[in-house]
Amino acid sequence: MDKLLIEGGISLRGEIRIAGAKNSALPILAATLLTHDTVQICNLPHLFDITTMIELLGCMGVQPIIDEKLNVEVNSSTIKHFNAPYELVKTMRASILVLGPLLTRYGRAEVALPGGCAIGSRPVNLHIAALQTMGADIVVEDGYIKASTKGKLRGAHIFMDMVTVTGTENVMMAATLADGQTIIENAAREPEVVDLANCLVKMGADITGQGSDTIVINGVSELKGCSYSVMPDRIETGTYLIAAAATKGRIKVKDTRPDILESVLSKLEQVGAEIKVGENWIELDMHGKRPKSVSLRTAPYPAFPTDMQAQFTALNTIATGTGSITETVFENRFMHVHEMNRMGASIKVEGNTVIVEGVDRLKGAPVMATDLRASASLIIAGLVSDNVTTVDRIYHIDRGYECIEEKLQLLGARIRRIAS
Repeated sequence: MDKLLIEGGISLRGEIRIAGAKNSALPILAATLLTHDTVQICNLPHLFDITTMIELLGCMGVQPIIDEKLNVEVNSSTIKHFNAPYELVKTMRASILVLGPLLTRYGRAEVALPGGCAIGSRPVNLHIAALQTMGADIVVEDGYIKASTKGKLRGAHIFMDMVTVTGTENVMMAATLADGQTIIENAAREPEVVDLANCLVKMGADITGQGSDTIVINGVSELKGCSYSVMPDRIETGTYLIAAAATKGRIKVKDTRPDILESVLSKLEQVGAEIKVGENWIELDMHGKRPKSVSLRTAPYPAFPTDMQAQFTALNTIATGTGSITETVFENRFMHVHEMNRMGASIKVEGNTVIVEGVDRLKGAPVMATDLRASASLIIAGLVSDNVTTVDRIYHIDRGYECIEEKLQLLGARIRRIAS
């Protein structure tokens, strides 16, 4: 199993390009099941989760074609099976996104209950209840969601009990080919949901309201093929900007979207960074200064994203002052705290809040990644540490960051992958 070895103490400087958004690419790959035409998807990130989703399509009998520019063409007319097996689903929760498309297009689906990062309960019951409202027959047995429908799904008025990104996406995809109108209230407003909706509209779907908390979908008889480019990854963007701020650096990230990162950029300004933005780039300069502590509270978009909480915790460990970070989205998302305290951080957990008292420096240590974003935060902690840090279990990181050590090397970091 590979590890990352980091020699800290270097200020990050330079330019890097941001990859396509994993959390956009996965539902868009699932959406290719909604048509028998060919769908071309561009700007896919090269990540383990993307490979898993392509494998999942493959085990259903769909054979995606990857061209020399790493764009993927999917034609689902060769589909033979309508099930997502546990072997694939256990590694990636997003596999549940095939449930809505399979059910509305083919009238049946069998999807294993999902796995993925252990960061708290992410109930699939909201997906199931919504699809049942639309007329699906669903039972959960032997670890599988077994769904079928007699004829087409029916449009329905659906209120989501809690904001769920994958739940909104699953229902939206199912509704594209349903009879009549579906209204999703308390819908997720995330940019990745908007990206999926825009792709579906390009395929011929009738969707309005994406980006608000009420999405209206009028079912159509069929969808067609298209070519669509996945939006840039805002979480990857934010992670590199935070790493640069923590290391007193100066970087420019290109091929990104400042307009969907306002909550993060405002926090970076609070830590003392000078931020400049263009249409598709962001520049951060700490002018060699140590960051100041920030306090923040996570919540669904457009508030501060839960996927950036761990990275700011790492920044706060070596910042001046004391900051508190409150997690309201997932209840088990402070697993990185113990590892950072082993590196000399001063962090206390009080319920769903961490209190971080900044210290002058961290000391390198062997640490273990527990989930995707926690592993990114441990890399940031390694970058600001004296001595050497090794990060174990980095398969988590490969699920969400494209070539992370190579991009950090471009920014001057002393980081390399070693086989253990």
